[in-house]
Amino acid sequence: MEIISKIGKRLASLIPEKEEAAKTPSQPADTMETVEEPQIDKKLEDLIAEKKSADYAIVTDTSSNLPLSSLGGAADPFTDPKSDGIFVIPFIFSDGTSEETCTDIDAFDGPGFYDKMRSGVRYFTSQVTPHSYYEFFKPLMEAGRDVLFVGMSSGISGSFDSAKTAAEMLREEFPERQIELIDTRGASLGEGLVALKAQVLRKIGTVLSDAAKLLNNMSDRMCQIFTVDNLVYLKRTGRLSNLAATVGMVLHIKPLLKGDETGHIVCCGKVRGRKKAIEAMAENFAKWTKGKIPSMIGIAQADCMDDANYLISLLKKISDKMEIMLVCYEPVTGSHVGPGALALFFEGDTAFRLEA
Repeated sequence: MEIISKIGKRLASLIPEKEEAAKTPSQPADTMETVEEPQIDKKLEDLIAEKKSADYAIVTDTSSNLPLSSLGGAADPFTDPKSDGIFVIPFIFSDGTSEETCTDIDAFDGPGFYDKMRSGVRYFTSQVTPHSYYEFFKPLMEAGRDVLFVGMSSGISGSFDSAKTAAEMLREEFPERQIELIDTRGASLGEGLVALKAQVLRKIGTVLSDAAKLLNNMSDRMCQIFTVDNLVYLKRTGRLSNLAATVGMVLHIKPLLKGDETGHIVCCGKVRGRKKAIEAMAENFAKWTKGKIPSMIGIAQADCMDDANYLISLLKKISDKMEIMLVCYEPVTGSHVGPGALALFFEGDTAFRLEA
């Protein structure tokens, strides 16, 4: 895995499971309660100097696709619940013979994993149970900390609903503590960038309730667009009809996919050929950022580095001012999108999720 640029001090800003979760449409952006967002880029040092009180624990899951270097190390709620790092709940994948987790994306052998998929090995994932979330969150609250959980989309997995069940149990057990859950309606860096923003908000002293509102608003603005090299993996997980998948493979049609307002994966375009699909991703970036270039964007690739670098070259023609975080798709999400998947994540117009 390659990181195109390290996360600076001034950082601003799911897994397609087999199971289906109960989906609740997100509240329209224009009716959401908002709070004034701190001027992170220009006033970070001043805000840190004020030493506001914000000591909640930040938790995400391995679907966020973040390297340990950006998490503040391998934070463990059981041995170090006071850690300032981001705690990460591991998701499980299996080839049918043994279960595995991937908590260190830097050590993940992406090419080897995706070569196995190309050769016919199938990987399976499962929903995280409420008990697993409960056991992970509890030592943090026992240590006197509130909890901010940044999770993958409820639109593509039931795991977020499990987190909500666990949170309700813990609210009853620890009535003096707060726990906030952020349904990013995304996966990979569409979730990871939100988790990184949570870390910045805590550092500058944003209280938990305000941070949750800001992160929900950020999730509304998070644009997630991707393409795949082979539609068979989406077909297996029910993301496309059999007919659509067959036609795509015969005619070399490449779909453009996105996360909609409820976090479901939907088709937002079709083009002929891989190169045109990548170019369409860059065109969508220009369209939906509307000239307001974000300070950081994310790219995830499933063993297709040449394509990722081509996308980066196109994006740099639009702007060379942004940081680009490039990661290999972690194995749980990767097992659903398949080898050759390429995704772009950026903050843009809220209408992106809504447009049919």
